[in-house]
Amino acid sequence: MQVYLWLKALHVAATMTWISGTVVAGLAVASRMACAGIQAEQDRSFLAVVRRWDRSVSLPAMLLAWALGIVMAMQAGWFSSPWLMIKLAIVGALAALHGVLSGTLLRLNGSADQPSAILLYAAPAAILGVVMIAILVVTKPF
Repeated sequence: MQVYLWLKALHVAATMTWISGTVVAGLAVASRMACAGIQAEQDRSFLAVVRRWDRSVSLPAMLLAWALGIVMAMQAGWFSSPWLMIKLAIVGALAALHGVLSGTLLRLNGSADQPSAILLYAAPAAILGVVMIAILVVTKPF
């Protein structure tokens, strides 16, 4: 029981770190879209900081959250639970969103290109995903 609680605490901390980084990346991309051409040098500096944070903190946190989540699900025998399958689908979508944002941040480095307009909704989508996951994990409805 004690090991499970530590795994759970670390999983939650890693997830919070990953998602907060994803939200910041989404906001950075949206900011780039809103301020196209304005203060270009400051914009590049800010995007570089977000990109470094993403690569050195958010990405490892995402990988740790995945690893700890899989270990906990195996220990608890949850892989046959429908709620977990739905959660994993949402987590997969969040990981894909994180990847798209990471790639977008990389492409924006020194580029005048504008990212896809759909990425304006990246930060709210990440938050919505976390809310849906929290509901599934706490209520385990199926």
